[in-house]
Amino acid sequence: MYHPALFSGMNVVVTGGGRGIGLEVARQFLDCGARVVVHMGRTIPLDRPDFLDLAAGEGRALLCSADFVETGGVQVLADEVGSRFDSLDVLVNNAGTMVGRFPAAELTDEEYRTILQLNQTSVVEMTRAMLPLLRKGAHPAIVNTVSISARTGGSAGSSVYSATKAFVATYSKALARELAPEGIRVNCVSPGTIATDFHQRYSTPEKLEATRKSIPLGRLGTADDCAPAYLFLASHALSGYITGQVLEVNGGQLIC
Repeated sequence: MYHPALFSGMNVVVTGGGRGIGLEVARQFLDCGARVVVHMGRTIPLDRPDFLDLAAGEGRALLCSADFVETGGVQVLADEVGSRFDSLDVLVNNAGTMVGRFPAAELTDEEYRTILQLNQTSVVEMTRAMLPLLRKGAHPAIVNTVSISARTGGSAGSSVYSATKAFVATYSKALARELAPEGIRVNCVSPGTIATDFHQRYSTPEKLEATRKSIPLGRLGTADDCAPAYLFLASHALSGYITGQVLEVNGGQLIC
């Protein structure tokens, strides 16, 4: 865990913070002193962790809902952020999901559009909406979630999802170059196979066990394994000379 004052007084937005990696990222930013707008997804779940309500009660967290599939959904969250913060130090674009496993010959237009909207377009929209606030931050940083599948192409039925993650990785590198003169750093975290409800929905136990056996460190990753990478890339003190990079967090999965 990083120092509890690492992000003291800083304003942070985490999209897709209602579960999995995003939830742990939000928790660790809060533990390090940040004020965090936590985008919980389409709704704010009733069974959310107690630490979120505690932080919200103390004015350190604002829990928001917004449906990124709906037209104007990203702007709903952007308006919430604008009502809360005059400036922004860190934007974590983490929202997104596979939606489902769709064989190429069976993918419908609606499924295709939904995958693109959630994983690709919403990142562009949220980044665009937050740039005026980021430009007012002291040492602003954007950290985007991609995936090991952006490098490998993923497994059967995930081709469009994998392609959207590759888009975000390339978009982030281009954005890093564009925004560097303004002092805004842009990087990505690329998780490998992480044991969250994502894979409970989209991968069989047999597939996960086969993957586990192929990982040099001998286990699947956890949200706890991933979250510190986001804080590292968000911190000017720790990574102030790093931009345009993709940090792979996969237990050595890529080297096999």
